[in-house]
Amino acid sequence: MTDATIRALDGLRDLSMLKWYVVPMLAFVFYIYTQEVKQAKQSGNWDAVFAGATIFGVDFFNETWNSWVMVLTGRSAFWTAPGDTALRTMVGWNIEIMFMFSIMGIIYYNTLSEDKKINILGLPEKWFWAIAYSAFSVFIECFLNKGGLLVWEYSFWERSFQGVWLIFLIGYFHFFCAAIFVMWLKTIQQKLITLGIIYTVPIIMNILGLGVFKWAY
Repeated sequence: MTDATIRALDGLRDLSMLKWYVVPMLAFVFYIYTQEVKQAKQSGNWDAVFAGATIFGVDFFNETWNSWVMVLTGRSAFWTAPGDTALRTMVGWNIEIMFMFSIMGIIYYNTLSEDKKINILGLPEKWFWAIAYSAFSVFIECFLNKGGLLVWEYSFWERSFQGVWLIFLIGYFHFFCAAIFVMWLKTIQQKLITLGIIYTVPIIMNILGLGVFKWAY
């Protein structure tokens, strides 16, 4: 295993690492969601909440298969997060990243206009902002990688033309594609079923990985 992987496994899910700033961060997430739920009850439009839950669920899946890569290769995941954290939940995931992804979908939704016919630079607004937020996220990841907080091991997943495109597509853009798809569905039932599938897949993977195979990731 790489040095970064060994460091990422150190203190994995160790609750003694928790820091007090987790409490206000959790409160901020709760506040954002309660405000969105309150507005949804009045308007009947739950898309902001669904967008938030969708992007977090897809990230949950991303982090799960990334951890499986670490176990199956015996070397490293595509990305590891060995830096200081209030709680490391997987080799590439920590509590701070989880908080960020839990509200990313809501941020994206609230960027969109009510008029769905608006175009920006020739693109439908929803796709423009999906691309823009994905590109900005990759830009931030490059700084995190350069600072050693987010470590990339493989040559096809690095700060290169090919690597940046892969990170853009696999690391972020499909999150927004999933959110757009869920928001496109017509009924609450369809949206809930889709969300159920999104969460069920990584839950089963983690039950197998952590519970059955007793992997550490």
